[in-house]
Amino acid sequence: MSKRRRFFLATTVMAFLSASCAQKPAEPAAPPDTRAADEAAIRAADQDFVKCAEAKDLDKCMSLYADDAVLLESSGATIGKDNIRKPIQGLLSAGLKITVTTTSVLVSRSGDLALDQGAVQVTGTDKKGKPQTSTSQYALTWKKMPDGSWKIAADTSAPLK
Repeated sequence: MSKRRRFFLATTVMAFLSASCAQKPAEPAAPPDTRAADEAAIRAADQDFVKCAEAKDLDKCMSLYADDAVLLESSGATIGKDNIRKPIQGLLSAGLKITVTTTSVLVSRSGDLALDQGAVQVTGTDKKGKPQTSTSQYALTWKKMPDGSWKIAADTSAPLK
């Protein structure tokens, strides 16, 4: 093989190698955007909580919480679904009428976390039997489970004055 031919072959190989190294690797496809469906599922879960609370169905209410959920109250944090059961049971045993007004649900682009905010109006009776209503703001952090369901990962509220 002549020098000229080897030079041409070498420069051609170098050009191909250079071109192939300069190409960017293909970007992985973005996951489908399910935020609208996820928001609807979370809004429905808010109303499911109201229904099961008014039916005093503790197990159904607790099914909305993740096993490692956190309940943040003025008295401190309660960690774990089994530990959160007691405060929720106290809420249900009071025989309250609960109204939840969801003002916003923001689902992350990745679709694995969501922030749910709104107001909760609770009507019960005081010690003298008179109706009493209180309103609180709430914030829930929801986490998408491997099966696609949403569970409450963090729950907190603060009374409105």
